[in-house]
Amino acid sequence: MLTTPLGNSKIKRTIVRASFSALLACAAVAPTAWAEAVPAQVAVPVLAVPDFTSVVANTEVSVVNIRTTEAVPVRGPRAGGPGGNDPYDMFRWFFGPDAMPPGMQGKGDRQPVPESKQEERTVPRGVGSGFIISDDGYILTNNHVVAKANGIFVTLTSGKEYKATVIGTDPRTDVALIKIDAKDLPALPIGDSTKIKKGQWVLAIGSPFGLDSTVTSGIISAINRETGEYLPFIQTDVAVNPGNSGGPLINLAGQVIGVNSQIVSQSGGFMGISLAIPIDEAMRVVEQLKAHGKVTRGRIGVQIGTVSEEVAQAIGLEKSQGAFVSNVEKDGPADKAGVRSGDVILSFDGKDIKHMTDLPRIVGSTKPGSTSPMEVWRKGKKVNLKVVVAEIPSEDTGTASTQATEEHKVAPADALGLKVKSVPEATATELGIKGGVQVVMAEGPAATAGLTEGDIIVTINDVDITGPEQYAKLVSGLATTKAAALLVVRGDQSQWITVTPGK
Repeated sequence: MLTTPLGNSKIKRTIVRASFSALLACAAVAPTAWAEAVPAQVAVPVLAVPDFTSVVANTEVSVVNIRTTEAVPVRGPRAGGPGGNDPYDMFRWFFGPDAMPPGMQGKGDRQPVPESKQEERTVPRGVGSGFIISDDGYILTNNHVVAKANGIFVTLTSGKEYKATVIGTDPRTDVALIKIDAKDLPALPIGDSTKIKKGQWVLAIGSPFGLDSTVTSGIISAINRETGEYLPFIQTDVAVNPGNSGGPLINLAGQVIGVNSQIVSQSGGFMGISLAIPIDEAMRVVEQLKAHGKVTRGRIGVQIGTVSEEVAQAIGLEKSQGAFVSNVEKDGPADKAGVRSGDVILSFDGKDIKHMTDLPRIVGSTKPGSTSPMEVWRKGKKVNLKVVVAEIPSEDTGTASTQATEEHKVAPADALGLKVKSVPEATATELGIKGGVQVVMAEGPAATAGLTEGDIIVTINDVDITGPEQYAKLVSGLATTKAAALLVVRGDQSQWITVTPGK
């Protein structure tokens, strides 16, 4: 290799010029090389926060403040207070009528004041919100806002106050319809809560802590949040506090899509989770309250549970769906229609049952006395039934359960870890069971799966159990690589339990 000393200044200048030229050449190609080495970044659109001012201006005039009063009994001299003329009143006031010292019992006692003659006074009870749904004075709010109130007062944004009357309430959905004597009111447009999407902007307007016409904003956090018997709530992160109850949840089109009803909180204030009643559910209740002053719901007389993924696979369902029938009320609508414990209800009145909680809501909205088609999954195939819907009673009655006392021949332990016997006749009659076997002892896989003594196995996979011998033969043929689905009756409930046979 030829080396050149750098002592000569001319040579140094030549080398520096050459190096500089090389650097310029590298700089010229560097951008191209960098572009090839690093992939281009994906452009992310910047979403600006929308301007809510026009929405608020068009809607807040339809939102009202609701204050209520309550009658409370007055404790004064006539009721035996410390201000009375009886010398024993003071002692009785602090220690009660049964705490008088010996020898003093009965002294100064007064006859109880009849409830109809007790003095009462009216006191402020609470503050809530509501919104106008028609120009002739109908207002939608929550039931818990007006429940137990002896006076309801509605204040418009103009400051004008009206005394309201209750048209009807529905505690199950927490919906109340009240009315004021006014005309040409600005009604809030009703939206479609079935078209809402997670992540969309929404507003809440109400009277948190009595601060009327307060606006807060946020997004829809979840849809169909199952926390109520008849309602799939809308979950939002909109700031909702005590006093917001009954106020509207509004979309950016200025339409009400929900009724603010609950907050999930450990402190009693807003913690990021608010729940609203979907407006389509609320308006269905309003229609009945307007027409009849109450809500009538349908029932078919079944107790239901969820269908797990494992159970769905074991009984041949393509996916986890429907409502599992754990118990059928004897001589109830479902029983007369042919529904059996262990069936999975897939649809009712033409509407799919995607989740267990869909069934009570759909049945409840069905008019009592009507005949509705119902599709159930039974033993690996769909069965179509027709049920006459009854009216839901004010109080549900339970089904009594029995305990077996008769002893029968016990079969040896099997691959599931079970020892079983035939079902006692009295138990079978009481529960309406034909065939089946009763568990005497559970160990191994069965105990791990949750089976216990006294359980009654009526079906394995799609095969009904007729007795211990047929049961033993069926279990001996089960594959040890696949879980078997056992339909188990426990008390007055039925449930599917999956057990993988041991080797």
